[in-house]
Amino acid sequence: MALTIPCLGVLPFGILRSPNFAKTLSQTRPPHKIMSTTPGSVQSSDSANAGFTRGLGLFDSTMLVAGSMIGSGIFIVSAEMSRNVGSAGWLLASWVITGVLTLAAALSYGELAAMMPKAGGQYVYLRESFSPLWGFLYGWTLFLVIQTGTIAAVGVGFARYLGTLWPAVSESSYIISPIHFSSHYAISLSTAQLVGALVIVFLTWTNAQGLKYGKGVQNVFTCAKLGSLLGVIGVGLFLGWNSEAVRANFTHPFAAQGSVPVVPGMGVGTAFGLLVALCVAQTGSLFSADAWNNITFTAGEVREPHRNVPLSLAFGTLIVIGLYLLANIAYLVVLPLHDIQNAPSDRVAGTMLQAVFPYAGGAVMAIAIMISGFGCINGMVLAGGRAYYAMARDGLFFRRAGDLNRARVPGAALIMQAGWTVFLILIRTYDPSTSAFGNLFSDLLSYVISAALIFYILTIAGVFILRKRNPAAERPYRAFGYPVIPALYILGAAVILVMLLLYQPSTTVPGLIIVILGVPAYLAFQRFSRPT
Repeated sequence: MALTIPCLGVLPFGILRSPNFAKTLSQTRPPHKIMSTTPGSVQSSDSANAGFTRGLGLFDSTMLVAGSMIGSGIFIVSAEMSRNVGSAGWLLASWVITGVLTLAAALSYGELAAMMPKAGGQYVYLRESFSPLWGFLYGWTLFLVIQTGTIAAVGVGFARYLGTLWPAVSESSYIISPIHFSSHYAISLSTAQLVGALVIVFLTWTNAQGLKYGKGVQNVFTCAKLGSLLGVIGVGLFLGWNSEAVRANFTHPFAAQGSVPVVPGMGVGTAFGLLVALCVAQTGSLFSADAWNNITFTAGEVREPHRNVPLSLAFGTLIVIGLYLLANIAYLVVLPLHDIQNAPSDRVAGTMLQAVFPYAGGAVMAIAIMISGFGCINGMVLAGGRAYYAMARDGLFFRRAGDLNRARVPGAALIMQAGWTVFLILIRTYDPSTSAFGNLFSDLLSYVISAALIFYILTIAGVFILRKRNPAAERPYRAFGYPVIPALYILGAAVILVMLLLYQPSTTVPGLIIVILGVPAYLAFQRFSRPT
């Protein structure tokens, strides 16, 4: 990952000024229909988007990208990342690496989205590039953990921060006390679990009423959360500037201080130790910047999708990554690195606001995170149902998920998604040695970060595969910087993946097992279901 790259601010806007980039994104030719040529592949009906309302414009699509990306992670993960890399300079470098990788991926996805503007997005791209099995394995992992687990985590996070304003909402305030069904697992219902579940059920209901309701909530709360994040940045840069912190963090910005070795005996003082630390730190920053691909799931409802989906991917990721980098600069000009590394419960943004506003900082931060979380849940609820809809249309998911309701949205798929998400919220993990309860979704999410990287790598590899397999296919937008930028993403993500496999196998291997368990499920759906 030791790549020499321009600063994030220069790279994106240089790209946007490129005449080739502007030209390819502004073309309005209709996309060529791509059908799988892999033996035994599912031949999707041209009616895959039939019945949907194309009600998402460029602004709506950009708000969906940005709103799905921004959750609570940006306010928290910098604590663990700073412990990994051990310096202010490398913390910012980690976020720059995340920004470059995310932008490279988004620009590459744009080509696939313009070629195949269908409901299902990444599931469709993997199906067409490789085979229905690979598309299913992604959709299986998406439903089982990636989408639903993230929604569950953000929902409970929303409840936790509500608890700072209303103490009755707590994970230790039980309506139904934990009931053990094994030595390590239990089921319970606390007030925090109830609030998280109710938020998810409410947003599922609003999205089932039609696209205009879902996008309306998304636009309002994304604008609000962008304003909240800008407010946090402004407070740090203009009201909380701490000369001592600036001097401590930036006099020697790459000097190690307070790092916790990822592997015992392998510190950041060596080049390889630093590489490992940077790769492990990416699990936090990449996760916080994830879900930008959700717009591809809703491509069947985007107006002029061959133009607006690639543009929204570019604009949305640029906005969020730029704000994320500024937020970390704000943390570093207010707090010494030691305070970031040791922020209570890793709440870096809350610690920063507390330093500036000792009496109101915690409450302000709680409100900002609740706004951010609410919008994030809505975007992920809206988008996720479309992926399961596409799978069901191919006979690779429960048949009812392939139906649209009277509001012309996949209501049954949304309900299935909500049901599994609530189930993940209710199940608790239990550690007999400490008598402490945890959350099943937290463990599952830590397992699938590596699996998600695999699917991103495969999807971008699909750009190369389809260029070779279907060279004459209509491509309204061609991946910017092809083949260099897509190849750099594959290389960078592959390095991170290998390091995680080598040095964090306890969380990486279970994620791969979750994916592999999808193979018998695929065979079962293939045998007992049929395309719609």
